Amino acid sequence: MKPVPPVIVIGMSRSGTTMLTKMLDELGLYSGKKLTDNHEAVFFRKINDWLLTQCSGGLENPGVIRYLLEDPEARALYGGFVEFTMKTPGAISFLGLADYLKYRTPAALDVPWGWKDPRNTFTLPVWLDRFPGARIIHIYRHPLDIVNSLRTRRRKGLSRLKEKGGLSGTLYKYFLVRRHMGTGRVFTDLRGASLEEGMLMWEEYMAEARRHVSGLGDRAIEVRYEDFLAGPVPVLKSLSDFCGLCPAPMSIEKTAGGVNETRRLAFLKDPELKEYSIRISDRLKAYGY
Repeated sequence: MKPVPPVIVIGMSRSGTTMLTKMLDELGLYSGKKLTDNHEAVFFRKINDWLLTQCSGGLENPGVIRYLLEDPEARALYGGFVEFTMKTPGAISFLGLADYLKYRTPAALDVPWGWKDPRNTFTLPVWLDRFPGARIIHIYRHPLDIVNSLRTRRRKGLSRLKEKGGLSGTLYKYFLVRRHMGTGRVFTDLRGASLEEGMLMWEEYMAEARRHVSGLGDRAIEVRYEDFLAGPVPVLKSLSDFCGLCPAPMSIEKTAGGVNETRRLAFLKDPELKEYSIRISDRLKAYGY
């Protein structure tokens, strides 16, 4: 059978990419064998991390990948290396052993497949060089719900560094040293500590994602998180068609039942966030909020 181009999910962290990808997975989109807790294919996330670190970038400062994208020679060579990487045994973590022996590379898959990773928002041009027929889903969410989620994640991450007494505390710190020092792993994302920095980061992701959506025409679709929560069935039906899936109507309704509508505009319950949203109302209006 003819290889099927992937579906690539883009959008800032905490925008609903995990929820969306899990639901599409349930409806038939193959999203990988080995996944993180956030339903990210470990194989493709490692490649995205590698691409960003070539420019000293990361999840919180991904825009520096422009130094790679704007260098034609480097872009072609790095892209060729990515293509080679997809043919190595490392791809077993995405395909599983049986499918690796069958396909040898994810690029040869003949079923609807894809992956999600917020980093895709900025590394996408490299992937489009490899998969010119790829289809793109961009999901976005009110920035203050995202910023609030980032601040919660920051607090949890920093709590690991707080003093813990006794032998268990000392052993835990040795564990952290082995896990983080020299490995590239971070304790937590720090940029979203302030509301303004979180908002600026959201605007960077939105600008990049919408450039892609605008340029790709009918090969890209945009989903507003709040609309998804308010009416998941029609959104999932539209996304299933877009991805080339053929789930039964009852399957769509069952999957849509997992949506938690209470997460819609949750920031309004926080006086600080609500007041800040009023102060930046002109910036929010530019994005339909």
